[in-house]
Amino acid sequence: MASMKSTRPDIATLGGLLLAMGGILGGLTLEGGKLTDIAQVTALMIVLGGTMGAVMVTTPWKTLLRAAKSLGNVFLERVESPEQVIEEIIGYATKARKNSIISLENDLERIEDPFLRKAISLSVDGTDLHDLRKMMELDLSLQQRNGEAVAKVYEAAGGYAPTIGIIGAVLGLIQVMKHLENIEEVGRGIAVAFVATVYGVASANLFFLPVANKIKARLHHTLHIKELMLEGVCSIIEGLNPKLIRVKLEAFSEGEAQSPERSAARGSTARQPMAAQGKANA
Repeated sequence: MASMKSTRPDIATLGGLLLAMGGILGGLTLEGGKLTDIAQVTALMIVLGGTMGAVMVTTPWKTLLRAAKSLGNVFLERVESPEQVIEEIIGYATKARKNSIISLENDLERIEDPFLRKAISLSVDGTDLHDLRKMMELDLSLQQRNGEAVAKVYEAAGGYAPTIGIIGAVLGLIQVMKHLENIEEVGRGIAVAFVATVYGVASANLFFLPVANKIKARLHHTLHIKELMLEGVCSIIEGLNPKLIRVKLEAFSEGEAQSPERSAARGSTARQPMAAQGKANA
């Protein structure tokens, strides 16, 4: 089977960051400011160091490593369209209808997606439909839990950064108060002190929180694709006609596209109807 996934730069992420930074820095220069006004290494060190330290305290090490690895997925989009998934499943359904589901064993090594490969492998082994659903939905729940844990790392960073920025500003003001005898230096020192606040608020709202939301969006799309695969494999086990399977999966895909709020609320509770359907089919 042809590869269902391809990687390409995420134009929305890259363009959004450039637009946000361009707007802020452009506004600064139009107001008569200079880029050197906000280029403070010490403020950057305080904000980034303090934020990363706070996140490390609150997050398990393995989750931190997964969060660091997932950052690349924010800038690079792995395209996996429901249409390609449906076509692949219809191919397996057609073969299973002609030669029995056991014939799919020869295709297992060529299945790229581990979730789909596992589901078809279980079906070839004669696993009961209800048990297959239960095991695969457990995989979905674990994947969702891990993905949400990664997103929470960046959400935590977005919460800590503005506060750390305030700490940096206070530290700067403390230094300013030591030199009240020189009014010019006081004014310059106050301006420098507030740069840490700018770094904290900007990093939270332009990077950490948007990254967390992008990771959630990626997770929701991935879970939908996995659910689509599971529905397809279960339909093959039920012996449905490939044409009916296509209609079913296309309706499933269209329903997800028309109801984005389902992704935001997806969890173990959201998959209970699927489990109930599996019991009925079993």
